[in-house]
Amino acid sequence: MAVLEIIKYPDEILKQISEPVESFNEELMAFLADLEETMRAGPGGVGIAAAQVGNFSRIAIVDVSAKPKIKHNGCMILINPEIKTWEGMKVGREGCMSVPDYTGNVIRAEKITLQACNAQGELCDYECEGYEARAVQHELDHMDGLLFLDRLVSRRTDLFKRKKYK
Repeated sequence: MAVLEIIKYPDEILKQISEPVESFNEELMAFLADLEETMRAGPGGVGIAAAQVGNFSRIAIVDVSAKPKIKHNGCMILINPEIKTWEGMKVGREGCMSVPDYTGNVIRAEKITLQACNAQGELCDYECEGYEARAVQHELDHMDGLLFLDRLVSRRTDLFKRKKYK
């Protein structure tokens, strides 16, 4: 396993749209292991999309289980994901490993249902709410070449310099 290099904004490659995964094989399994290790190596990382490391396949990993008192589905491997339903909208603060110096306020659905393949290619259904739903929507945006910067409530008042912790 390896920690992969995260592509950082303003690199234009982050705008590339990802393609569906068609082969569920050993190569995919090795990449998923590296992608998860990369996510866990980042400070506070709860999600990562393959596009953030230059692999433009529709793959993301989301795991908010380390956050206390948050309802979650555990570590979700999301391959070729599709949001089926969403409800309620709420503004919340987001950050991103590809935009390490800033956070911003973004409107997202409070509850979603989605369908995605797991690492073995089996179709799975998920219900997500709150922080987990926000994290999933954030990672799925990467597959469509979008960053949270593209969804800011206001570029003038809702973008914040990230605090540096010692």
